[in-house]
Order: sequence, then structure tokens, then C-alpha cells
Amino acid sequence: MQEFTNWTVDTIRSDKLLGAWLEERKFDWLPLVSQTIINIIDKNKSVLIITDDEHDWFMRYILININKKKLSRPYFPFYAFNSFHSNIDNIKTENDIQLIHDMLDNSFPNGYFFWYIGKSRSKRATLAKISKQPFLWLMDEELSNSFYLDSNDEALDIRLLNMYRLFNKTLDAVLCAQIDVTK
Repeated sequence: MQEFTNWTVDTIRSDKLLGAWLEERKFDWLPLVSQTIINIIDKNKSVLIITDDEHDWFMRYILININKKKLSRPYFPFYAFNSFHSNIDNIKTENDIQLIHDMLDNSFPNGYFFWYIGKSRSKRATLAKISKQPFLWLMDEELSNSFYLDSNDEALDIRLLNMYRLFNKTLDAVLCAQIDVTK
């Protein structure tokens, strides 16, 4: 079993579709992905994806690709949060947030966490940012336990696709016992 950091660097270097920029950011990437993989595989938590309006396309991309049959692996519990709560932009009070958490606690007895992709200042980011152990790909704000991206970066869409590709490869490697993300 290969060490997670070495496997990540080797994968970035050997996959021509992954950008070298990811290797430069590996120390931002590794702890976030490790915790996320543990939540999914070891703790059986469901993933509720939220994006800002601009990156809704990316949520759809993830949902279309994460459980493709050709991957020949178990299906993972990834869901669009807006399928549970269609008025996400109208969440305003702590009571609104508590009611949502109560609904989700009842719906997901093994637990859940949010994967937020988008601008930090979006109203949609609030729910994910205040929840336990979110997977945050934040734009325009450097926050601890998040992966920072610049919304004005010309290569942003390609970076998002690179990150998804590496994340998906990591899921496969964990399932095939090639790596242990806890080490």
C-alpha cells in the first residue's frame, strides 16, 4: 500500500490531464481529501453538493460522472442539496438552518456533509461553511480547512475538472487498497 502523499504526487505527474499546479498545492489538498474520503468510505456519510449559481454546471458534472457504470465500483451517496431544499437562496435565519439540519439528520442516519464549490460570499456558502467537516472549494477567500481558488483565474474551469479527476482517482485507489488516506 502506497503512502497517500507519494501516491498523489505520482498520480499528478503520470496523468497528463492533471495540471502540475496540483502538485504545488498538495499540502492544501491532502488533508481535505483525506477527511472527505474517510467520511464517505469509513463513516458511510452522504455528500450533499452545493454550488454558487455560476458553478451549478460543475455540480451536474460531478453527479453525472461520480457513479458511472463503467467505473465498476460501488455507487457513492452524492446528492444535489437543492433536490432536498429548493429554496436555498432563502435561508436567512439560524432557525432556518436548524430546521434544515434536523431534516437532514432524519434523512441521513449515518450522517452527511456538504461539498461546496463556489464563491465564498455566495449565500449558498453559508450553510456549508458553518457545518461540520465540509469539503470546501472556496473562491476568493482563504479559509482554514478549505481549498482556495481565484474566481478570476482564466483556467478555473480546467482546475475544477483537474481537482475532480484527482478526487475520483483517489476514491478508486482507496477502494482498490492502493492507498490509505489516514497515513
